[in-house]
Amino acid sequence: MGALNQTRVTEFVFLGLTDSSVLEILFFIPFTVTYILTLLGNIVIVVTIVFSPRLHTPMYFFLSNLSFIDVCHSSVTVPKMLEGLLLERKSISFDNCITQLFFLHLFACAEIFLLTVMAYDRYVAICIPLRYPNVMNMKVCVQLVFALWVGGTVHSLVQTVLTIRLPYCGPNIIDSYFCDVPPVIKLACTDTYLTGILIVSNSGTISLTCFLALVTSYTVILFSLRKQSAEGRRKALSTCSSHFMVVALFFGPCIFLYTRPDSSFSIDKVVSVFYTVVTPLLNPLIYTLRNEEVKNAMKQLRQRRICS
Repeated sequence: MGALNQTRVTEFVFLGLTDSSVLEILFFIPFTVTYILTLLGNIVIVVTIVFSPRLHTPMYFFLSNLSFIDVCHSSVTVPKMLEGLLLERKSISFDNCITQLFFLHLFACAEIFLLTVMAYDRYVAICIPLRYPNVMNMKVCVQLVFALWVGGTVHSLVQTVLTIRLPYCGPNIIDSYFCDVPPVIKLACTDTYLTGILIVSNSGTISLTCFLALVTSYTVILFSLRKQSAEGRRKALSTCSSHFMVVALFFGPCIFLYTRPDSSFSIDKVVSVFYTVVTPLLNPLIYTLRNEEVKNAMKQLRQRRICS
């Protein structure tokens, strides 16, 4: 037992997406293109909203924050994954693994809270429009964004502390392409049942509570649309359907990965790729392709740049 206490894992080794080197090379190009498009798409949305006075509204303020989070969220895992696709030995130091784990949960939880705030914003705008300017003024919006970052930080700290307090003295092979709580705690040299329950309870409570709040909010909105004009219903449905598509794409993998007991399935890596690589790209596509205001603002910025 004394020997175990003196031994500490200094690095972890990833198994990666696949054990086929040919497939890894084939995966590298599309994943690289996806990551570049994710960065460009989300940065374009942020720039468009910042430099378009007509988009200085609560909804687009939250959308710019969503794009910023998506850039950060994908940048936590994708660059390391791309590096691993080109290397035979995919390793990460213990400290860097914990850092990656911390920021992964920080940005993921911040996005969960932000999507919930965006649903509340749409509820106020559609169901009680006369009170909207007072309820969702810019001061309130900034406070909500600050609160979601605080909430994300607290959640991430809880997950990280529960992980690093465990002893790691033996196995160091992670069956994934990034550091996350479930695969990392499996390598601990102690019984992790209670820790696993605490971690799942923490993540599961946040994911399910926010998802139920979102579903309730959009259900109330749909019922309230019966009192709207045809044009009002069309505009509200277009906006809310975009939001709900993003919610489904993000919360589906999140609930699947983090609200079940300590177990793994062969599909986990596929779900993780969708959650960390694909979803951050789909967000700007959904909001720009279905949103005339954003597309018109982009055209105006291009014209302004050409004229200057």
